[in-house]
Amino acid sequence: MHEIESKSGYAPANGIKLYYEIFGTGRPLVLIHGGGSSGFSDFEETVKRLHDQYQLIVIDLQNHGRSEHRTTPETFEQDAKDISAVLDFFSIEKASFFGFSNGATTLLKFATMYPDKVEKLIAASGNTKREGLLDGFFESMEASTINDIPPFLKENFMKLNPDPEKFRNMYEKDSQRMINFKDFETESLRLLTCPVFLIGGDQDVVKTTHLAAMQQQIPHARLLILPANHGNYMMADFNGDVNDQLIDFTLGQIQYFLAPN
Repeated sequence: MHEIESKSGYAPANGIKLYYEIFGTGRPLVLIHGGGSSGFSDFEETVKRLHDQYQLIVIDLQNHGRSEHRTTPETFEQDAKDISAVLDFFSIEKASFFGFSNGATTLLKFATMYPDKVEKLIAASGNTKREGLLDGFFESMEASTINDIPPFLKENFMKLNPDPEKFRNMYEKDSQRMINFKDFETESLRLLTCPVFLIGGDQDVVKTTHLAAMQQQIPHARLLILPANHGNYMMADFNGDVNDQLIDFTLGQIQYFLAPN
């Protein structure tokens, strides 16, 4: 499917099947996409740069990409349970993880639920409190409709799963999860034992002050703030333009963080 050699399939996850792609060999690095997107869409630039150094396991979460759907509300806890099930399917006892946006939030939840399964964690543009997102974010979410989804997200979804009803299900589940977002317990972050690398942009949806507060709460956390918006430090921007120099820097810092101690 891609120029880089890969293998793909479906893994059972708590009653549904999740689509996965695996690139490369070596120590496992699990990649978890953001809301409304899919694994390879968010991590194409990462795969290009890291496939020859790690076993990259790219997962489409429930209601996204090529994975199956649920009619029940989405929760970060359910996504964490599904990721754990995929690891069990591959008989992987412990791995490192890299998540973007909602994927980063999911992995922070995952680390609180399955601490023994996490070697190292990269959380890019994730949040753990409502007040951590830009002022007006939740009001904007409540006022939005399916027609407000960025065109590139709709195009990606319909390319992978050309079913308008599934697209609507994804939108409704994603938007309701964010509208009803509940703060993490601060104590749960203080109990994290794995090294955590927090990344964000100075013009991100997540406030830099929130990322700095998280860095203080998590015992073994490092923080990188880049001159960037929501994700263009690791993927194409909203217009489809790729800043190779910026992404090379970000992935270089990630490789340094993942290096054996």
